[in-house]
Amino acid sequence: MIHRIHRRRIVAEMNLIPLIDVSLILVIIFMILTPVLVQSQLTVRLPASTAGSPVPVESTVRVQISRNGRIAVNSRDVRPDRLERELTLLLSASSTKTLLVQSDRSVEVEKVVRVLDIAKRLGVGKLGIAVVPQ
Repeated sequence: MIHRIHRRRIVAEMNLIPLIDVSLILVIIFMILTPVLVQSQLTVRLPASTAGSPVPVESTVRVQISRNGRIAVNSRDVRPDRLERELTLLLSASSTKTLLVQSDRSVEVEKVVRVLDIAKRLGVGKLGIAVVPQ
C-alpha cells in the first residue's frame, strides 16, 4: 500500500470580497448624500404668499439667487455672465420644462427679471417664482 502524505499548504491570497462590499456600500452612501449636500449650499429666504402650487421636480430647472448675488442653477454655482449659456444647455427650447426662480427677499427685482427674460427667450414652457406658503 502506498501512503500518501497530504500536506496543507498555506493560502497566501488576500480575500477581496469584504473590501469590495465595503467599497460598494460607501459608493451607495455617497450617491444618496450628494444631492442633499449640494442642495443645501445656497440659502435663500423666499417671500411668503397665500396662493401657491407645488411644481413637479423632474421637469423643473431651479435658479436660485442669494442675498449676496450668487446664482445657482439646479444647486450648481454659475457666474452671472454664464447664466444664459447654462440655461440654454438645460432647457434646450423645451416647452415641457418649467423654470422656477428661487430668489431671496432682499434681491433686486432686476436680477429676477433678467433670469425670467433669458428663460422666455429660450422658449420655456412655464415660468414661476418660488414662495413660502403663509
